[in-house]
Amino acid sequence: MVPHHADPARRLIVREVTLRDFRSYARLELELEPGLVLVTGENGAGKTNLLESLHLGTQGFSPRTRSDAQLIRYGAAAARVALSGERGSTPMLLEVTLGLDAPKRACLNGAAVQSTEHLRAEISTLVFTPDRLAVVKGGPAARRAYFDRTLGRLYPARATLPVAYAAAVGQRNAALRRVAAGLSSRDAVAPWSARVADLAAALVAARRDTLDLLQPGFCERAGELGLAGGRLDYASEAPTVSALEQRLERDVERGSTGLGPHLDDIAVRAGDRDLRTFGSQGEQRLAVLSLLLAEAELLRSRRGVSPLLLLDDVLSELDAGRRRILSEHIGSGGQAVITATGAEALPLAPAQLLTVVPGSVRGG
Repeated sequence: MVPHHADPARRLIVREVTLRDFRSYARLELELEPGLVLVTGENGAGKTNLLESLHLGTQGFSPRTRSDAQLIRYGAAAARVALSGERGSTPMLLEVTLGLDAPKRACLNGAAVQSTEHLRAEISTLVFTPDRLAVVKGGPAARRAYFDRTLGRLYPARATLPVAYAAAVGQRNAALRRVAAGLSSRDAVAPWSARVADLAAALVAARRDTLDLLQPGFCERAGELGLAGGRLDYASEAPTVSALEQRLERDVERGSTGLGPHLDDIAVRAGDRDLRTFGSQGEQRLAVLSLLLAEAELLRSRRGVSPLLLLDDVLSELDAGRRRILSEHIGSGGQAVITATGAEALPLAPAQLLTVVPGSVRGG
């Protein structure tokens, strides 16, 4: 079922975009409309760069690269992304500056943001890019990272759990290596084993809660898009202190912790098929889109504000029926920015049509 249009007071809307020396844009001033914004242009014109700037401005990082230097226009020393609009009924001003010789700075309504995790806790943006298929067809680490980010958005109070757990595992691993080098006794590992066990239990529980929330919507959206029997499987048991102690000798030999949720996987299935191994690329794409739609609806209901949706180059790989279903969903929630090589790819009339040519954007 396609959701009803979101209350205007419950949407995240970007009204104005200002770019300076960001990727292919030396200077850009752009106004965006609420609803579905279609960005068209030839391949290589800069459509993806525009979406990337919206993600950087609202989330503090690029979905394409971890190298901030790549985001600065060639020949420039710094880049700036500024976005203004509203989050629900509250005015919103976001600014991210990048420098070749300076650390990244992010501000929300004039106040410095200490971390990208804090920005993500305040502002919800969901993105689809072709490389997002790694969520399904990539290795377990890609799925853990994806669902842990989802965990943080759906349960902001538990958002730091994955980082805290990873830090505890890192400390335990360091203690194991000191034991192996003869610099410490095995007793020094015990406090970190207890810390890892405690955080592992909390992280496994949080992941299960996250998947339980996502499961119904994922199954429903996948079914609408023609992927029957969609489900998420997470079979994990958090290690106890006793279990960690029992494998202490092996862990000392390896210098790493060989048990825990840092090694877990989440299976994305259609019926009994694991789509990583037994799904076509088309089915993998439908699964990722279904996850995005399911999470968008959850964020709308749990946080009271529809997230900003950014979808890059998705329409060309869908047939007409699926394009319509997807467009109706993303066009009903708040604001969605979607790229395509031509306007004919979108089966619905957009709220705004933009055309990108190298270095600039035209449209109303």
